[in-house]
Amino acid sequence: MNTTRGVVLALGSVLLVSSAQLGMRWSMTRLPAPLQWLGSLPNLDIAALLVLGGAVLGYALSMLCWLVALNHLPLSRAYSLLSLSYALVYLGAAWLPGLGEPLNLSRTLGVGLVIAGVMLINTPRAARPATDHATPPAPTERP
Repeated sequence: MNTTRGVVLALGSVLLVSSAQLGMRWSMTRLPAPLQWLGSLPNLDIAALLVLGGAVLGYALSMLCWLVALNHLPLSRAYSLLSLSYALVYLGAAWLPGLGEPLNLSRTLGVGLVIAGVMLINTPRAARPATDHATPPAPTERP
């Protein structure tokens, strides 16, 4: 297992899936509900359809990165990194033109807690010395 490669691939998956979410949201603010697409084909926003197609492709690439990342990281560690997508989508939805979703204190604090949790799970810890609990301590001699 190559931990660095696993983390890079997992973070790549997070970036791709977050971008895909934002692209789908942007597209769907410019398109009718999917069940109405056939009835309004000539009037559909081509740019929104292209962004939507790119978002679906981003999801597929995200899955590919994720599958390879799982070859290099324990699931408990890799899965925590996916939580970063909540923060990226939350901030992107607030700051990207055309989305303008509101930021508020409770959501921002929640995102901060998610990030703190991911950092806590993924921070390397010092190795503890191994102890052999099966072998009893040697008796000490008395004078």
